[in-house]
Amino acid sequence: MIIEIGLLMLAIPIGYLIAWMARDELVSGRKWFRALIILGVIIGGWFYLVGNNAIALTGVFISIVSFVSYWKSFDDGK
Repeated sequence: MIIEIGLLMLAIPIGYLIAWMARDELVSGRKWFRALIILGVIIGGWFYLVGNNAIALTGVFISIVSFVSYWKSFDDGK
């Protein structure tokens, strides 16, 4: 379980990296980030209940990365 938590924690710096690399696409992609967040949570919850933890953790990872990028889309570019 420690490895899974460590991999999920890596989603935060990866989200910052994607937001930094695609600064010009953040504002126009807000609706897609929201969709990815919702879809990742649904996928994560569903597959956790079904018992497939690998896909559940993938969905949560996608949600975290998308949330960080969505959050950074509201920065004024500084």
